[in-house]
Order: sequence, then structure tokens, then C-alpha cells
Amino acid sequence: MSIFERYLTLWVALCIVAGIGLGKVAPEVAQTLDAMAITVNGAPVVSIPIALCLFFMMYPIMVKIDFHEVVRAGKAVRPVGLTLFINWAIKPFTMYLIASFFLGTAFLTFIGPDAVDHVKIPLGVDLSVGDSYGAGQVVLVDGLKVLEVPLWRSYLAGCILLGIAPCTAMVLVWGYLSKGNDSHTLVMVAINSLTMLVLFGVIGGFLLGVGRLPVPWQALLLSISVYVALPLVAGYASRKWIMARKGEVWFRETFLRFLTPVTITALLVTLVLLFSLKGETIVQNPLTILWIAVPLFVQTVLIFALGYGLSKLLGLSYENAAPTAMIGASNHFEVAIATAAMLYGLSSGAALATVVGVLIEVPLMLMLVRFCLRTSGWFRAETAASGSAVG
Repeated sequence: MSIFERYLTLWVALCIVAGIGLGKVAPEVAQTLDAMAITVNGAPVVSIPIALCLFFMMYPIMVKIDFHEVVRAGKAVRPVGLTLFINWAIKPFTMYLIASFFLGTAFLTFIGPDAVDHVKIPLGVDLSVGDSYGAGQVVLVDGLKVLEVPLWRSYLAGCILLGIAPCTAMVLVWGYLSKGNDSHTLVMVAINSLTMLVLFGVIGGFLLGVGRLPVPWQALLLSISVYVALPLVAGYASRKWIMARKGEVWFRETFLRFLTPVTITALLVTLVLLFSLKGETIVQNPLTILWIAVPLFVQTVLIFALGYGLSKLLGLSYENAAPTAMIGASNHFEVAIATAAMLYGLSSGAALATVVGVLIEVPLMLMLVRFCLRTSGWFRAETAASGSAVG
């Protein structure tokens, strides 16, 4: 791991402090950056600073993907099928149920039953002041029409966005550290990236609707195009071009090494922006982080246990079981942060909830890596099952 990945939690903490400090000293800076957006029918759709940061978060990941491996994935029916089942048939719905219970029931008194959040009005929806939409109502704030929703539901929206975004970045590190099958991890990164183009919007829109929050289908599809499809196409095209010009050795040993800190650096810049707007809320109520972190922690451990346990029952080797459980447990918080910021606003509770996902991900996933290494003896080794490990 580079110094960026190894001490990511520290850098995140420093960015929180820097963001809160920026919000205190120069609040107009973050507000000006937030105002730099591409609008459609007068509604801000794509934040230009966030879009730039997200591109540089995603591109280094996408350019590593060898799409020839997707074809080979067909030979690994059980690990690939189990990973897809957990990521798309189980994980989004358990996240919704767990977050709803903790935020809407167990912690509602602490969050505030009457506390509200102001989020963007969904793209393409024409509403007047006083109109109701989902669980919210249109109000005027500083002369702008926004949707006033219960604060806990805004946090729930952020949790949902984390639950429908399987990790396609740091999971490569978790798989490597747990001594898993790197090929399987890489294949699932590619498949999840492609699957997100279809299911992220479908499942996300459904769950956000069930949660009585705005269902901005146009914005969801646009976010997938900007934050996933664009870096995916750029990564694929530039990978082919660079390898044709410079060769595979130069690509892997020079180009990829240069890109290593880019993703984390872009993420940290985004966090400074986020906390410059939400810092005041955290200072006034630091327990907000705890209320959001608890359901995210429970969800992560549950999904990991499910993936690890089912891998054992299906007779997978440890080398396939470890990354299968890791991929399901971890979240693609870069896309979740960007989507929350675009759909609901950079200063929304939904955006804050996705940032909490970053706060707990690294230490929690490192704990799960250590658990995998200690329990590797529960599974048979890859060499002992070379003929059936991919079956």
C-alpha cells in the first residue's frame, strides 16, 4: 500500500479539520465552488468541481481494467455468481432496512424527529412553493426553491447510495492484502462497473422512492454517465492507446505507478469541499457521525459475514472466498459521494452520510482483512482445488 492508502483514515480526518476550518474562515469559497455547476432548466445538475474530482478518482481505477478478463470470468461461475447475487440482490435491500431501523427508529430521538434538511428539487420536476413531493415540501430558502425533508430521511438517502455502489477501487487493495485471487477481484471490478451502468439507477431509484425521497431518474442516469461511463470509456481507450505506443511494461511499471496517488488526492479534495459546508453541523452535534456510522458498520459486517459464510458453504477456495466477501462489504464511496452531492446538494445530509462511509471504511476493512488471514484455514487452498475452484 502507498502512504495514501495506508494512512487514508488520517488524511480523511485532516481533511475534515481543514474543511471545517475553511467553512469557518472563508465560507464564501465553498459556496462559490458549489455554485459552479451545469444547469438544466435552471436546476444545477453537475457540479463542475465535483465532476473533475470524481473523474480523477475513477480514471486511475478504470484504466487498470483488462476487459479480456471479463470473458474469462465465465469460467468462474460460483464466485462471480455469488458476488453479483450479494452485491445486487441482497446488499442494497439490507442497507435500506438496517439504515431505516437505526435512523428512523432507534436513533430518531437523538437526530430529532422534527429536524429537517433542505435538498435540491429533482431534475425535470416542476414544483411550486408549498407543493409536496415524497416526504418533503417545497420551500423558499434565500430566494431559491428547495425541498424540505426530514433530516433522518436525508441521511437514509446517503446510506442507500452507499448500498447500491459496490466497490471498484480500494477493494483491489483489500483483496491483495488478504492474499485473495487478484484475477477474480479484477474481473469483479470490471463486471461491477458495467453492471452499475444499469442497476445503479434502477435499484437506487426504487429504494429512494420506497424511502419517500425524490426519485430523480434523469439525474441518476446522468450521474452514472458522468461518474462511471465517462471514466470507464476514457480508461479503456487510453489503456489501449498507451499500451500500443509504450508497451505493457511501461504502462504497468511507470504509468500506473504515477497514477497511484491521484484517486485518493481527488477524494481528499472533495472531502474538504463537503466538510466546509457541513462542518458547522458536526461541530454543533458531533454525535451525528455516530448515528450514521452505526448502521453502516452493521451493514458492512453483515454483508461480509454473508459472503464469507456462503463461500464456505459453496466450497470455494480461500483465494476466491476472501475477495468475494470483501467486494460485497466495501462500498464505492466516490460515486456515492458524487451522486449524493449532485442529487441532493453538496451540503445535504445525504452527502454527509456518504462521507461517513469513507470515515469508517478503511479501519473496518483492515479489520476484516486481518480476520480473513486468521481464518484462511477454514477453506481449502487454491492449489488443492485447481480443477474445481472456478466451477
